[in-house]
Amino acid sequence: MSIDWTHFTPWTSLAGGMAIGLAAALLILFNGRIAGISGIVGGMLQLKRGDISWRVAFIAGLLIAPSVYGIFFHLPAIQIDATPGMLIIAGLIVGIGTRYGSGCTSGHGVCGISRLSLRSMLATAVFMAAGFVTVFIWRHL
Repeated sequence: MSIDWTHFTPWTSLAGGMAIGLAAALLILFNGRIAGISGIVGGMLQLKRGDISWRVAFIAGLLIAPSVYGIFFHLPAIQIDATPGMLIIAGLIVGIGTRYGSGCTSGHGVCGISRLSLRSMLATAVFMAAGFVTVFIWRHL
């Protein structure tokens, strides 16, 4: 195995991880909410009074942040190697998986593990194992 040094970005990756961790910590400290994207977006489909503004602000931040980053740094070119139909199928599979798994990778992996949730540790292990197996099959078989 060799490292692609051209695309090896440990400092920006570390900074991004720290920003995600800080955002998740601030959301749970000040709002009592878990920063799981599927739960945040899903909650927008079931509107409750006084519950929509923080969800909209969170999602707006996710959408605006790359634009702000692009002001200061070069954004990589986006390349999608899948058909629109395949993207729709993949999205549906992920959506179904987040419902069965009671959350997504961000909710379990970032927030659940940091709270020492056994359920989240197991869910994250399953996510990672499924990803490893999928990449192995896709690239080597």
